[in-house]
Amino acid sequence: MTATAVLTARAFLLDMDGTLVNSDAVVERIWRRWADRHGLDGDEVMKVVHGRQGHASMALLLPDRPAEQNIAENARMLAEETSDMDGVVPVPGAPEFLAALRGLPHALVTSADVGLSTARMAAAGLPLPDVRVTAESVGASKPDPEGFLKGAAELGIAPADCLVFEDSGAGIAAGRAAGMRVIGVGPRAAAHGPDAVVRDLTRLRVEPVGDGAVRLHVG
Repeated sequence: MTATAVLTARAFLLDMDGTLVNSDAVVERIWRRWADRHGLDGDEVMKVVHGRQGHASMALLLPDRPAEQNIAENARMLAEETSDMDGVVPVPGAPEFLAALRGLPHALVTSADVGLSTARMAAAGLPLPDVRVTAESVGASKPDPEGFLKGAAELGIAPADCLVFEDSGAGIAAGRAAGMRVIGVGPRAAAHGPDAVVRDLTRLRVEPVGDGAVRLHVG
């Protein structure tokens, strides 16, 4: 899709990290330390971890390790991430974009758990949407579409009428697998074939048009 586009939808499903909140600094710190502990190349690890739940990333990076160990280590890393908010800031345009969605159907769909998502949104000064699908809500991590399908169901909107906002390959794949159109946000997104790509959320304008429909102006 071209850099300038207009899409019509009835609901908006929003990833958090990299989409609403720039948490790259802490993600890099935590995961590069993890890579060092396990003798892995940090650059290769960073290619995998964005968008997925931690234990799902570990399963890809340490395929011979039992799932129980991944889940246990992920719990420790979540606690570490939740206590580290240094450098967590809003993606440009996020406060205004969320304000424009007030009163319209939208949901947070994140691979973070309740504690981490609450802490990062607060650190970035962003309001939490009323509908939230977190790690505890699903049985499978992105790129599985379960989270986005649950978000659509909670809002009562058909998947085809939802727009997903994502930055990562795993998240974009999840949105597509859910049968939804995807707006890619930020520098990671373009390589993964979203329907449209924006540098940040300042490039979006929301226009309600009646009968529950909303136009999104991109670019």
